[in-house]
Amino acid sequence: MRTTPCDVFIVGAGPAGLAAAIALRLRGADVLVADALPPPIDKPCGEGLLPDARHALAALGVSLEACGAPFTGITFASEHSHVSAGFPDGSGLGIRRTTLCRLLYERASALGVRIAFGIPVTLQPDQPPSLAGRQIAARWIIGADGVSSRVRAWARLDTSRLLSRRFGFRAHFRLAPGIALPAHVEVHWGPLGQAYITPTGPAEICVSAMTHRANLRFHQILSAIPSLATRLASASPLSAERGCLTITRHLRRVTRGNIALLGDASGSVDAITGEGLALAFRQALLLAGSLAAGDLALYQSGHAALLRLPQRMASLLLLLDRHPRLCARTLRAFAARPQIFSSLLAVHVGAESLSRFLLCHGPALAAALATPSRQPPPVTPLSTSSHFSETPLSD
Repeated sequence: MRTTPCDVFIVGAGPAGLAAAIALRLRGADVLVADALPPPIDKPCGEGLLPDARHALAALGVSLEACGAPFTGITFASEHSHVSAGFPDGSGLGIRRTTLCRLLYERASALGVRIAFGIPVTLQPDQPPSLAGRQIAARWIIGADGVSSRVRAWARLDTSRLLSRRFGFRAHFRLAPGIALPAHVEVHWGPLGQAYITPTGPAEICVSAMTHRANLRFHQILSAIPSLATRLASASPLSAERGCLTITRHLRRVTRGNIALLGDASGSVDAITGEGLALAFRQALLLAGSLAAGDLALYQSGHAALLRLPQRMASLLLLLDRHPRLCARTLRAFAARPQIFSSLLAVHVGAESLSRFLLCHGPALAAALATPSRQPPPVTPLSTSSHFSETPLSD
């Protein structure tokens, strides 16, 4: 069999694989990327890039100018409480997944990355990968092929702990004329799961929902949040509903020999954190530095450190998902002490350490959670100055 030589062969041309290709090419590597799917490669997700994700993309030289819609913070809301906080540094960006992939592809192509779309990679036990009948002769092989990674199984790196498994849905909608985009990503907590509103373009929003109940569908999760269903009463659909699994998985190892895993293939966090893309971009930068040093042990140790905080945050938020009373009490505590929520958001985007947060706010938060309170009246609708207009919307 004839061979195709390269320094690095990446399986998977989604955001993680393309980001790694860019980072490696910036260090001078000859990179070949392959994906069985044709472009544009889409995946249901919340489509919000937090400030740390934007910083990582800037380091890769990926320009997001004139794309998507910015947002300046996060709002948590339920039928009885809501609390908002702005990002301590910079802003986030809502952007269609397909648009993001196109920008990454254009950047990779301009740098000279070779990309083979629509061609399956053949993986045989104890054999090098092959592409279009040609064996790949690569110094390094990277699996960036998602949660069901074939590279992970081929490399015998499948030993893992599944920490959570939920079901996610996504669709896009156009707002009625005169309705302002939300200034924050809104996370609405309901009895059947969570719903997210992310601005993604002029008069356009991404609506996503997640639940641990396998028998539920998108409209049922939204309908169980009356205030949101009312506000979403007149928006027109722009895309079909799509669904997927969202998983929190921890792998024992992400490297073996000259093989490394990246992105969701290397362990994932529930989409409730909004950190999937930012995590993949940080891993791409770490991987490029490790390969430049010729030492995947650097990637193995650094990968574990990168994943630690997002998985802890996922555990915390999923605890609220599983225990509605605890969730209600926590949101009331945040609403009563918004500085705690603001500091927790700073931890989430890497602007403050978790240990400092616990030292400064742990006792006050514990006291607030331990204090019983009367059931408050329904929450006042979210402000029209920084969120949707009170004019009814819908999906």
